[in-house]
This record gives sequence, C-alpha cells and structure tokens, in this order.
Amino acid sequence: MAAAVLGLTLPATLPTDDPVSPLTRFGIAAAVLGTAQLLRLRFRVADGVVNVSWGEAALIIGLYLVPPGWLPAATLAGVGVAWTLLSIVADRRSVLDVLHTTASLTAAIALATLVTTTLASPFGAGLTPPLAGTLVVGALTYLLVTAGLAALTLALRHGCRPGPVLLRALRGKLLMFVGNVLIGLAVVAVIELDPRWLLFLPGVLWLLQQLYSQHLRAGDERRTWQALAEAAGTLNQLDEHAVATAGVTGPLAILGAEWVELDVRRADGRWRRYTGGPGTPVVHRELSEGEWPEPRQHGGWIGPARLEDTGAGTDGETTTGRLDPAPPLRRAASTAGAVADQGAPAGRYDQELARSLVVGTVQVGELRVRFPRSGPPTRRDQDALSTFGDALASALHDAVTHQELRVVTARSSYEAVHDPVTNLANRAAVLSRGDLALHQLAHDHPVALLLLDINHFKEVNDTLGHAAGDELLQATAERLDVLTRPGELLGRLGGDEFALLIPSPAVLSGATSGDRSPTPQVLRRAREIVEQLAAPIEVAGVRMSVEVSVGVVVAGAGTADMTELLRRADIAMYQAKQGGGSVASYDSARDAASTDKLALLAELREALGVDDQLVLALQPAVDLATGEPTGVEALIRWRHPRRGRLNPAEFVRAIEGSELLGAFTRYVVDKALAVAADWARHGLDVPISINLSARSLLDPRLPAEVAESLRRHQVPAHRLVLEITETVVMSELEVIDEVLSALRQMGVQLAVDDFGTGFSSLTFLTRISVDELKVDRSFVMKMAESPEAAAIVRTTVDLARYLGLRVVAEGVETADQRAALAELGCTAAQGYHFFRPMPSDKIVAVLRSLLDSAQARILPLRADGAS
Repeated sequence: MAAAVLGLTLPATLPTDDPVSPLTRFGIAAAVLGTAQLLRLRFRVADGVVNVSWGEAALIIGLYLVPPGWLPAATLAGVGVAWTLLSIVADRRSVLDVLHTTASLTAAIALATLVTTTLASPFGAGLTPPLAGTLVVGALTYLLVTAGLAALTLALRHGCRPGPVLLRALRGKLLMFVGNVLIGLAVVAVIELDPRWLLFLPGVLWLLQQLYSQHLRAGDERRTWQALAEAAGTLNQLDEHAVATAGVTGPLAILGAEWVELDVRRADGRWRRYTGGPGTPVVHRELSEGEWPEPRQHGGWIGPARLEDTGAGTDGETTTGRLDPAPPLRRAASTAGAVADQGAPAGRYDQELARSLVVGTVQVGELRVRFPRSGPPTRRDQDALSTFGDALASALHDAVTHQELRVVTARSSYEAVHDPVTNLANRAAVLSRGDLALHQLAHDHPVALLLLDINHFKEVNDTLGHAAGDELLQATAERLDVLTRPGELLGRLGGDEFALLIPSPAVLSGATSGDRSPTPQVLRRAREIVEQLAAPIEVAGVRMSVEVSVGVVVAGAGTADMTELLRRADIAMYQAKQGGGSVASYDSARDAASTDKLALLAELREALGVDDQLVLALQPAVDLATGEPTGVEALIRWRHPRRGRLNPAEFVRAIEGSELLGAFTRYVVDKALAVAADWARHGLDVPISINLSARSLLDPRLPAEVAESLRRHQVPAHRLVLEITETVVMSELEVIDEVLSALRQMGVQLAVDDFGTGFSSLTFLTRISVDELKVDRSFVMKMAESPEAAAIVRTTVDLARYLGLRVVAEGVETADQRAALAELGCTAAQGYHFFRPMPSDKIVAVLRSLLDSAQARILPLRADGAS
C-alpha cells in the first residue's frame, strides 16, 4: 500500500500528444496485471498449492504502458480485483488472504520496477536489445521475489524448510517464465510496430496456456506416481505399527494432504486409530467399541457424497467423499502460495476422501484423507489414493497375519516345552535343555539328577477327583520352584513325576575340601526337599502332607545323556520305594541294563568296520501337486547278528552319548552319498536327506569331512540335505554356528526335523538359515481330530511360505491326510501312504516310476496347434 501511494506521488512525464488519457492508460495497466492473475495455473508444492500466472509478461507490458511510479498502484487495483473475483467464484478465501496476496504481489512489482528503472527507463521507449535485457532483469527480480515469498509462506504455515520449496517452485515456473518474458517483449514490439496485431494475442495466449497446463500436469503426475512408488515401498514391513505409520505418512507425501486418519482392525477384532498431519508425529489410540467403523465386505470409496464445487481438479470434475469438520488440532492450512501469488486459507470444511481397506472379504482397515481448501482432491488424487489404499490393505493384512502367526508360533512353542498343568518344563524340554547343559560342561564334570515321585497320588485322584490332583501337582511345583537354585533345571516329566537337574553338585552347601564325592551333598539336598514338601497343605478343602520318593544319580557330564540319567534315576527312585525310604541313590550293580549298553557300544564299533550290518532304508518324499519325488530320507537300520533287526531308537541314543558319534556320522554320510552317486549314474537328480545329531554340530571337523565325502563320491553339495533338530537353537555355542555356516557355504542344504515339537521360533529361523521345514508326524496324524494339531500344521505351512522355505509333512498314512495337507498348501509329504522305507537296491526303480508318472500327466499339444 505504501509503495502504491508513494509511486503515485512521484512526478510522471507523459507525452504531450498522447492520444490515451492518463486514467485510461492506468486502467489498461491495471487490467493487464489483473488478467495475468486470472489466467493462473496451480500445482502442489510440499504441503500446499502454488499458483503460477502471467505476472512477468504483465510487468514488462506495464513498464512500457505507464510511468514506473504508477505500476504499484495499478498492481494493487488490478490484482486486488482479480483475487477478489477468484475468492468469490472458486477459492472462497478470507479477506485477509486476499489482502495478503495483493500486498505481496504489489511489493514484488514495486521492487522489480525499482530494479528495472535503475538500469533504464522503459516507459514508452522503443524496444532495443539493451532495454530488452533490462526488462528481463526486472522480470527475473519479480520471479525471485514472488517465489521467495511463496516459499516463506509455506514454510511458516507448514513448518517445512523454505529452500526445497523455493527450488520446486522455480523449477515448476521455469518454462512459463521464459514464455512470459517472450510474450511481454513481443507485445511491446507489436505495439510499437502495429497495435492491430494484438488481435492475434488471445489465440497465442490460449495455446501457451494449454502448453503450460500440460507441462505442469505432467510434472505433477510424474512426481505423484514417484511419491506413490516410494510410499508403497515403505509398506513392505511385517509390523502393524510400522505399516500403519507408513499408511498415514504416505498420503501426506503423495497428495499434500492436511490430515490422515487410519483405522486398523487388529488380530483380536479390536480397532486402533492412527492419525497424523504434516510436520506432526503419527500417534495412535485404541478405539472404544462405539467408535469402530461399520463392518464392510468390499473395498473402495465410502460415500458417495458429492464434493462441493471448490475447483477440484482442472476439469471441474466431481469426486466422492464427505465433508467433515477439521480436526481440533493445529490446522496445517494449505496455501496456494504462488510464484506470483500467496495462498489461501482453509475454508470452513476440509475435503475428505474415505476408503475401506478390504482384502478378499476381510476388512482390515479404513483410510480417511482430508485435503486443504486450496487443494481439493482431483481425479488423479483418487487414482493415487486408490492404488495406495490397495497396497496398504495388503500390507496391513500381511502384518496382521504375521502377528497372528507369531502368536500361534509362540503359543505352540511354549506349549511344546511346558507342562500345561504346572507351567514347568515338560519332558521334551527337560531332555533337550538337559542335554545341551551337559554338552557345555567338561567331560568329567559331575552333575546330579533328582527324580521325584509323589506317593499315593492315585489315591488323591480317585478320592478327591482329577481337579484336586491337578491342584496338588500345582502346589508341589510351586514349592519345588522355590527350592530350585539358579542354574538348575526343574521340570515335570508327566503323571506325578518331577525332575531336578543340578549341574554343579560339588558346590552344594555342606561340601568340604576333603570330600571328593558330591553324592553325600546331593543326598542331603534331596532329603531337605523331601522335608520341605512334607509341610502340611490344603487341597480341595482337605489338609494333607505330600510324601515323595526321590531317586538320585550323580555322573560325569560326558558319560551319560539326559535319557540315561533319567533311566538311572528312575531305577533309584523305585529302589527308594521298595526299600521303604524317601531317598535312594543309583547303584549300577543293581542295573543290568548298564552292562548291556556297554556291550552294545562294543558291538557297534565292530559293525562300523564291516559293510553288511548298518544299512540304509530309504523313504521318498513326493510333491503333492505333481507326484514327483522331492527328496529321499536315509534311515539307518542295524542288522545285528545276535539281536536281530534293530531300529534307530534302540541304539542311536547310546551312540549320541558316546565317543563313537563322529565315526557313526561319517559312516552314514558316506553310505548315503554312495547311494546318491548311483542315482546320478541313472540320470536321477534327487536330494538325499540325513538326520544329524545335535552333538555332531559340536565337532568343527564335520564340514571338512562332509566336503571330502562329497568330493570322493562326486555328488554336488546341493543334493545333500542335513536334517537338524530344533534343540540346536537352545545352544549359543559359537562352534555350532560356525559348523552350520561352513556347511551352508559349501552349498549343503539344511532342514529342520520334527518341526513344532521343540523350541521352534521365528528367532530360530532368522538365526539359522535353513531350506526346509519337516512337520512332525504326531501333528499330521492328529490333524483330523485335533484343532490344535491342525493349527500347528497350518502355521508351519504359512510360515514356510512367508520365508520361502520348502515344507514336508512326515508320517502321512491316509488319503484324507494327504488331501488336507494339499488344501493347506503343503508342498510335499512322506509316509506309509506313499512308500515304506525300502532297501537301496529298489529305490532307483521307484524314483524312475515317480518321474515317469509325473511327466505322463502333462498332455502334449496336437500337431495342428489345438490342445
């Protein structure tokens, strides 16, 4: 305003023979400057909308038409009228915003005029190259001032940095700036030459307007889809919070939205709302039941309310959505802050697009995006939001599914190793954890095992009921847990039996420096436990005393595994019962089985030196879709010359606790690779699987021995699959990770055997890279009658699919089991339904038959091209 008044007070010299009156000349200049604003174009920058106009052309024409001092006043008049009309017809801006835009442009014109007139006097002067250069400098000044004011306005309103906004605005205006300068100079030249040529100006301006509009639209679309691709990439996560956060920030970046609200349906059926705006962190809260979105079984727009006519889009199209009041937080009012003009406030209502997020028939969420008044949604915004919404729905569905999978896996993992009545470690966990604890101790380090059995427990069940029996077990477990010391392992083996592993009995209280044997201290500890458990307790309203019999065994950590220790402790426990006492220690003289085990190991040593006792029984696994063989498992059998045919359960456990394990492992690997080499000579490329003991992974020589056997038999490493148990994950010994890593680097494949029965977890599968999961036969056999078993199978199949692993179901015995597994997506299976384990001389014919049968299912095309 000050610039306009000051300019009018400056002396102005008009031509004496000027045919145009001063008022008319002033009116023409004001009309040119106002028309330049009416012919605006819009594009988004940061969180606002930028308007670009013909301001530079109008400046050049105005400098030629009127004295320099009049130009700010002409701008004030023309721009004020233009933006008032735009506010009434399209933007509905407040009076303050109209005044702000008018004042900003007037200041820019005044500064550009000052720079131009400092260099030359363009009023009424003929166009020369030096004068044209001066006018270009003035136009450039106007461009920089308006762009700077627009960037500053957006930065103040949205908390963003002005530098990137300024560069974005300048890039968007660059083509139009060049055209504006050329048009302005051309008009001045035409007026000098023959004003009648100006009749062609509207057509030229229309063509240029279309060119600019197309250029800006193409740039906007390119940036929108680029932002969409980047935002969709951030959805590639498996955590609900991370996906939802990306789901809120995505529309803010893609569409310049003012506010985003995302409701997510969680795995438990409840809803959580995530909200965020430009420059504000994404926050979330749980929704009460009354706030939950309406259930929907279709995706797409929620509406269909017609958006108010606020200039949405460039072609006046309508979009679907609804009008809601703005959120009560700070309004990130979008601005039309322009290279040539400064923005508009948000109106009374925000424009909103709401989209239901559905995958199949499952509603996973609802997305609502609010747009500023100055930047209402266009059809392109709808398309971008629709694409982003579909990607967001899939990502949320995957995240929720993954969460459910983790919960089910964690629950199945917990239940697999915990007793459901007492929550103590169950028998499988005691065996696995105990063996790992033994492996970590020196060979001669003494360990003790206490086996406790509740006397007369059956009478409690029969008299007071099974609920009272469970209550007694829980009370006993709680007392034992209190009596258990750090580093010891307590578990319930089943029934009324409990086990307590003491890894360091030599440091028990009462030991003396001259007492070399820990057995007396262990017996003393056992008697103390008996006394503590005998304290009166009330069960089902009946006061009773818990009497237990305890079997105690002490041995070197490397001389026996947990199974053997439990066997010995069980013998001792029955000795306590038969002797009438409460505690008894293991006496090897009364254990006939111990000498038999020693004889068995001696006989096994002899069997490893011959070729006809330890033989392989081979069982194929088949593809459930094609029937092709996917692999063959090698199972060891012992044709004992005196004991007859022995299954692995009768001798493998003894081997794993002895020094013969390394020689036995090398023997089995060599036998299996010899069979695989024979297949290769028959043109069969089928992997062979071998069960590997967890203790074998403690031998750092294993990878080299396997590599030598592969080289000797000329079998590619990928055709060897080593099956490991889940108990491996319980060990944190570096040697195990080093052995597994070396085997993987060689190309040997790894499979997890009996998956679901041990300590399976997502942590296990991320720590140890494997190729295949084998579902334990116990779950496959119980699928039909046990929902829990079916859930574990389904979880394993889904987990394998997510991680890109093969999955093989073991123990398939019926066609119904096969059909159920195929329906779940299981890729392969083995069991008696397909083949029983067979001798190695029959496997080639079976594999050839499977391959030929699978290929026969492919129907060739007829010669004439008809199928």
